[in-house]
Amino acid sequence: MSTVVAADTPVHVFVAGSGKLAIELLNGPQQRGDSTRWLPWSSTAPQAGRSIVVHAGSGRELEPITAYCAATGSPLIELATGSVLEGMSLTFPVVLCPNTNILMLKVMHMLELGGHLFRGHHIRFTESHQAQKQSVPGTAVSMARSLGLEAEDIRSIRDPGVQLRSLQIPAAHLARHAFHRVEIDDGSCRVKLETLVVGDSPYVSGVASIVAATRAHKLDNRLYSVAEFIRQGWL
Repeated sequence: MSTVVAADTPVHVFVAGSGKLAIELLNGPQQRGDSTRWLPWSSTAPQAGRSIVVHAGSGRELEPITAYCAATGSPLIELATGSVLEGMSLTFPVVLCPNTNILMLKVMHMLELGGHLFRGHHIRFTESHQAQKQSVPGTAVSMARSLGLEAEDIRSIRDPGVQLRSLQIPAAHLARHAFHRVEIDDGSCRVKLETLVVGDSPYVSGVASIVAATRAHKLDNRLYSVAEFIRQGWL
């Protein structure tokens, strides 16, 4: 259950992390002119009032963050996959976000709901990200599992030459992109679904939308999948 909270209620948004996304979040949404204030997380964050914490870090700060959220009832938006929060008993709301591009989230939700319909068919799954990303991203693993595949079934491409020639990733975005291709074949019919996320800050506006939805509703003290926000029509 949730109730609508007044949209003009001032709120602080604390961003934890020092990577590219955290920096982009701090430099971006606060320019929109609404009553949210986007600030870097600090263990000396004010202990009164309702805030929202966005965790975009490695996890080193999770202990003081969870203590702060428990003390203040502040929601936590978790951007890391495989978070320890998934197994915790919670006294504050946590929104788990395996991805924050809203269109990608809707595609992932579509596969989550309907992926089982394609089991028994031949399925190939390919993902491509910039060469610096060595691991298989959580988004790809989530999409593959919705289709009945395991992580080891995913073909990962990091070679810029292959990305440019075979996947037709624009040269300007080889250094930062997220590409997924699903091919389903029954011998006489083939279905192909491709997604491509590019841009300097492709996830910032999505995080801002998730923050706005979190801010607009009084959430229960439990773990939420961001897919629930989509089902509710909040995103």
